[in-house]
Amino acid sequence: MTETTAYTPPKVWTWNKPSGGQFANINRPVSGPTHEKELPVGKHPLQLYSLATPNGQKVTIMLEELLALGHKGAEYDAWLIKIGDGEQFGSGFVAVNPNSKIPALMDRSGAKPIRVFESGAILTYLAEKFGALLPADPAARAECFSWLFWQMGSAPYLGGGFGHFYAYAPTKIEYAIDRFSMETKRQLDVLDKRLADNEYIAGPDYTIADIAIFPWYGGLVKGWLYGDSATFLSAHEYKHVNRWADQLLARPAVKRGRIVNRVSGDPKSQLHERHDASDFETKTQDKLAPAG
Repeated sequence: MTETTAYTPPKVWTWNKPSGGQFANINRPVSGPTHEKELPVGKHPLQLYSLATPNGQKVTIMLEELLALGHKGAEYDAWLIKIGDGEQFGSGFVAVNPNSKIPALMDRSGAKPIRVFESGAILTYLAEKFGALLPADPAARAECFSWLFWQMGSAPYLGGGFGHFYAYAPTKIEYAIDRFSMETKRQLDVLDKRLADNEYIAGPDYTIADIAIFPWYGGLVKGWLYGDSATFLSAHEYKHVNRWADQLLARPAVKRGRIVNRVSGDPKSQLHERHDASDFETKTQDKLAPAG
């Protein structure tokens, strides 16, 4: 790893060149739509607009868990939003999430549609709507929310910090990689110590805290994020996080939720859109005829 040439910030920053890196084409310093495009609406009460990033997986796992628990009202249409193509900047998507980030949810089960954006807000909304995966006891509920918001505050250091500078930045900056590697390992240690004495993140019961944390930190220790980062971070050392990740990965709803809106990897693990439970058996990419 090498340092870049010393940089002195100007007195006033201006956007006069691409930021560089894998996601330069979707980064900009202003908000709002770039083009007119309405969102599709399917037949189910819940309409999800997403992509199988860690944040997107939280919601599809949650919905599949709710369906597994027998909550028929959790049936959903999952529409693919290709963020690399800028689809999150369409006018319809911005109307659902003015922050132009996936996932975004529209609940059309009532007289007036309700929009929900930010993955933690969506998990909380669904848990309260269906009375599931969120403890009723005040102390247990507080513990669950504390870990849910721990993930909200911590994951940007993992993704936008470590992941960006380790895997996506156009140049390798030793200071940045060291800084965020240290913080990521500290976070893994926090989780490992918590899980040494608890079966699940918030205690003895599986909750939305687990669902929020798993795609990020479970994915990290199992080697799904940022190339060889699990080796780089010695992720095998966090044995309790690995035990917990394996336990969640064995859940059928987690397996299903992980592949919804996925557009990379093994074709068997890609269900670009989900509109019916049978789609898992009939519409993964390995079962669809090639275009043309």
